[in-house]
Parts: sequence; structure tokens; C-alpha cells
Amino acid sequence: MGNPFRSNIAEEVIEFTTKNMYYGYQGKILSFMSGIDLSCNNFLGAIPPELGNLSEIHTLNLSHNNLTGSIPATFSNLKQIESLDLSYNKLNGVIPQQFTEITTLEVFSVAHNNLSGKTPERKNQFGTFDESCYEGNPFLCGPPLRNNCSKEPVSSQPVPNDEQEDDGFIDMEFFYISFGACYTVVVMTIAIVLYINPYWRRRFFWNKSIY
Repeated sequence: MGNPFRSNIAEEVIEFTTKNMYYGYQGKILSFMSGIDLSCNNFLGAIPPELGNLSEIHTLNLSHNNLTGSIPATFSNLKQIESLDLSYNKLNGVIPQQFTEITTLEVFSVAHNNLSGKTPERKNQFGTFDESCYEGNPFLCGPPLRNNCSKEPVSSQPVPNDEQEDDGFIDMEFFYISFGACYTVVVMTIAIVLYINPYWRRRFFWNKSIY
């Protein structure tokens, strides 16, 4: 007679979210599966870097929480990961470039966070991920996004020597004109004051006679 308890486990259907899809699993296949689905739990705080030590898991879903801080670089140790979903959080900082060494990754999403910097190099599996994997991060740049990281340097045209000399000549000419105009205004102001006010006129010429 068989074990009824073991039979019930074999018939139980386990729902699991992986690769952006909901699947139901039952039977012996469950013994070959390993993954963590902590999505939609309103978790706060930073992602524990120790999760990167779970090198045997095939899927990790932390989406739709309120996670903050940077993406742990230790996630590059998940050498068997097939689906990594960190979307719809409040993560910041850059995406670790070491992720490009994960060759088993089929689904990747960091959409709708506050990430910045350059997207990972488009090699290995990362060459297959499209814009939707990164959307909602206005400070991310690089392909496949439309934001270009490199800015065209403004080319400065060298000014010929003759133009530089002309500019210097114009500046000096303006200086002399301004100086002459100011000097004329000062002299005329003194003359007008002396002409209108007899007392100051007498004082002015008396001081000059002393010196």
C-alpha cells in the first residue's frame, strides 16, 4: 500500500512567478526547482547582499516593493539564474556591469526605479534585452535606451591672430574714448561749479596761488 501523504504532495500544484509569467508546477519537477518570489510585499530597505550567495536558485523576483539602495554586485554570483526581476521599486545607483557575465539569464527587468548611469554592455544575454527592461529610469543611458550617454563636445574654432589683434585694438580704442569722455565731463563739471559759485571760485584760485 502506497503512502497517501506522499501522493498528496505529488498532486499539489505550486504556483510560481518566473520569467514574467505565472506557472503551476506539480510532481517530481518541484524537486528540481529553486527560486524566491517576494514580489508585491511592500518590503522596505536595501536588498541584502547575502542573496547573491544563493548560487543555485533559478529565479528571483523582488518586484513591486519599496526597496531602496543599490543593486548588490553579489547578484553576479547567481550563475544559474534564469529570471531576475527587480522592477517597480525605488532602487538607485548603477547596474553592476558584472551582470553581463551571467550567461543563463533569460528574463531581466529593473524597470521603474531610480537607477542612473550606463546600461550593461550588450554582450551575452544582455544583448537580447530590449528597452522595456530598463524603462522608467530617466537617468539611465545607453543602448537599448534612447538616452545617449556620450555628449558631443562643442568644437571651438581657433581665432586667427589678425582677428585677435583686431579685438585687442578695438578694446584699447574703446578704453581711450571712455577715458577721454570721463575726463572731459569732470573738467566741465568743475568749471561749471566754479562759474556758478563765486565762493568756491575764490577758494579754488586762492589754493592754486598758495601752491
